[in-house]
Amino acid sequence: MNSVIVSAPAKLNLTLDITGIEPNGYHTMDMLMQAVNLTERVTLARAADICVTATGARLPMGPSNTAYKAAVLFFQETGLLAGVHIHIEKKAPIRAGMAGGSADAAAVLVGLNTLYSAELSLAELCTLGAAVGADVPFAICGGTARVGGFGEKITPLPALMDCRFVVVMPGYGISTPEAFANYDQVGTDKRPNNEAAVAALTAGDYDALMPCLANVLEKASNGPDTEAICNALTQAGADAALMTGSGAAVYGIFKTEQAAQNAASQLKKRWQKVWVLAPRAEGTKIEK
Repeated sequence: MNSVIVSAPAKLNLTLDITGIEPNGYHTMDMLMQAVNLTERVTLARAADICVTATGARLPMGPSNTAYKAAVLFFQETGLLAGVHIHIEKKAPIRAGMAGGSADAAAVLVGLNTLYSAELSLAELCTLGAAVGADVPFAICGGTARVGGFGEKITPLPALMDCRFVVVMPGYGISTPEAFANYDQVGTDKRPNNEAAVAALTAGDYDALMPCLANVLEKASNGPDTEAICNALTQAGADAALMTGSGAAVYGIFKTEQAAQNAASQLKKRWQKVWVLAPRAEGTKIEK
C-alpha cells in the first residue's frame, strides 16, 4: 500500500461548559459534541520526508500545521523511519469552531496507522491526538459524545435524533486562545445543562434536549455577528441556535431537511457561507 485516502468529520458543540482552570493555564471542559457530514478529505502517500499541501484554503504548510504535527508525533511514537506527503482537501471553514484542523490531524493519525500497518489501538490513536489538539480524539471517534478534561475523556452517547443543522460562517474567524482569555475576564451569563441533555439524548426526546444547549464562550468570543445570526436562525424556525466551539460559526437545529433548507435560503440573503448539515455517526474513516 503506497497511499490512502481518509475522511474525517467536522464537529458542532451541542454544549460547551468550562469546569476549571489548571495551574498550567489550560481549561477543563464538559461538552456534548456531534460529528457532522462536512468532512476533510486527506490523501497520504508514503515518502522519505513530511510535506503538506492543501486545496480549498490557505494554510500553514510547515511544522505549525496540525496535520504536520500529527505526522511527526506518529513517527516519534512508532519509531518508524519514514515520512508522508499529506494533501488536504479543505471543506470545513477555518477558525470556525468546527475542528477542521483537528479533523486533518485525526485523518493523518488514522491514515498513517493503516498506511504503515502500525496497529495502534483506537485508544492509542486518541492519546496521540490529544497531544496535537483538544478536538482530535473526538474527530477520530465521531458520533455523539460527552467530552471532558482537555478533550481526551470521551464518553459515547446515544445517537442524536434525526435533525438538520443550518451552519452560518461570517466573513471572519475567531482566535481560540483569545476567546478563552476573554472568558477568564468576562465569564458567561448562561451555561448548558449537560446532565439534562444526556438524559434527553438517552430518552430520544428532541424537545427536551433543545433548552439544555448553550456555549459559555459565546459572549467571550466577541463575534460581532453571533447574536444577529442566532436571532435570524430562531426567526427562521430553529428550535435552538448557538455558537460552536470558540466561534465564529453559529448554527441552528431543525427537525426536518425542508425546514433547514428554507431557513438556509433566508440566511443566504445576508451571509454568504451557509451549510445544511446532518449528524454523522462515523468518525475518521479510511475511504480507500
